[in-house]
Amino acid sequence: MADHSAPATASAAPAAKGSSFYAALRILPAQQREAMFQVYAFCRAVDDIADRDSPRAQRLAELVRWRQDIAGLYQGRDTPEHLISLALVIRRFGLDQQDFDAIIDGMVMDTERDIRAPDWATLDLYCDRVASAVGRLSVRIFEVPAAQGRPLAHHLGRALQLTNILRDLDEDAAIGRLYLPREALAEAGVTDGEPSEAVLHPNIAQACAPLLRRAREHFAQASHIMDRCRRAVVRSPRLMASVYEAILDQIEQRGLTAPRTRARVSRAKLLLAVLRHRVF
Repeated sequence: MADHSAPATASAAPAAKGSSFYAALRILPAQQREAMFQVYAFCRAVDDIADRDSPRAQRLAELVRWRQDIAGLYQGRDTPEHLISLALVIRRFGLDQQDFDAIIDGMVMDTERDIRAPDWATLDLYCDRVASAVGRLSVRIFEVPAAQGRPLAHHLGRALQLTNILRDLDEDAAIGRLYLPREALAEAGVTDGEPSEAVLHPNIAQACAPLLRRAREHFAQASHIMDRCRRAVVRSPRLMASVYEAILDQIEQRGLTAPRTRARVSRAKLLLAVLRHRVF
């Protein structure tokens, strides 16, 4: 079995460097920044397990080990050396075990079987587990008040994940996954069974349109919530939202009919966004 502890033995900054996630964390105070890198290390570790090309039973067993390790941090058992830093973050910021468990649950969804055309309810549950749960941990670290923090995590997490799904259509299809909901596919007349065939269907943009609209709605709700918060506590989520909205703009402008080019924010635009949110 692979060593699932390795990514959490130290700061995950090197692994995150160059990403929009890393850029959003650079503007945090040092203690919060390192705490977020520890959360990132956990997320990276379990995500790598779910995406690995190895027997499903082996990967599920590794996720069970992670669930047991996280439970141990909350039950007062001896803390493994590789989780000492994460344990300190959990205590310092009062992070909830159920959010770590939810993230693992999301990885289990990807590991038990390849997700293909889930219904809307299943897709929303998946987004909650793999994205909004991360947001719930993050807003505690950012010190966003609970009244705003949980709804912010709900909306921004879903906005980011839906954007990821639209951006990564071809990459996901290449590994046998299709996160577009079956209702949207059916309404668009996309009935191809295999993900690699479905994403090439001439009506695929029509099937993607409801996700694009929902992402926009979630971004708008997240923005309204952040407008009611102290500017200092939402600098990082605002930066992340601005970067991902720019990606969503590119996706919409370039179109979703094959052949597609992968949307991305240039390094220059990312730097400008960092400077804007660091200063203002």
